[in-house]
Amino acid sequence: MLDSAIKDLKSFAEKFSLDNKKILMLFSGGKDSSLALYLLNEAGLEVSALTFFHRWSWKETLNWAMKFTKRLGVKHYLVDVTDGLLREATGRKGPVCINCKKVMLWNAKWFALNNGFDVLAKGDNANDKIIGALLDQCEGDIRLCDIPRMGVPFFRPLIKYTAEDVEALAEEVGIKPYRMYEHARRRQWREGCPLQYIDREEIVTERLMDLAYRVNYEVSKIARRRKVRVSVRVPSFEIMCWNCDEEMLSEVRQIIERFR
Repeated sequence: MLDSAIKDLKSFAEKFSLDNKKILMLFSGGKDSSLALYLLNEAGLEVSALTFFHRWSWKETLNWAMKFTKRLGVKHYLVDVTDGLLREATGRKGPVCINCKKVMLWNAKWFALNNGFDVLAKGDNANDKIIGALLDQCEGDIRLCDIPRMGVPFFRPLIKYTAEDVEALAEEVGIKPYRMYEHARRRQWREGCPLQYIDREEIVTERLMDLAYRVNYEVSKIARRRKVRVSVRVPSFEIMCWNCDEEMLSEVRQIIERFR
């Protein structure tokens, strides 16, 4: 399956002249973006990685991402978006993710244009929601979208692969990203950052962002040890957990009490 995916990517790149373009991969360090980066590199394309982080990002996943790009021999750019996120998110209702994505997309566009990149790449797979998004404006093959509003085309090498296909390919490559054992918003591994656990109707403040990070970082230590996925919403302190037993819940409640 891996050889076929690389062969298909090479053929696509030649057809659309991507083999002589500079590609910038939006790289979170998750399984999808890691696999996409690996495939682009294996296909012999000129690809670099761009990772956005902020004050509340998981340091462990960032460290794993840096080790992965070093292993591939791929140039890796890190951009701190803390200030932009604070400007966009504070004073508004959650979820913070909407504002964060806006900041990251804007920064990605200008980073690419100012540093000589021709194409932006994302790790979206066929299970990711694309209806109503900018990338729905694609004409022809949805893997490559030339969006006038962005000024730089988007390449999604995994968009025709299902989440199950991605899992199988990542397994074949041996891609095993660092897990914080977050509950996440879907049963599939879809970790991100602790700011997604600010209650939806809350007005976002810097204090709440700090609280979301601190509580969930402590909870993640228990989650990793027990290999159970758990997160805590703030300020409601609602516990979200897959397959927690009463002992696990008791440990999480003890942590919560420290932050009330």
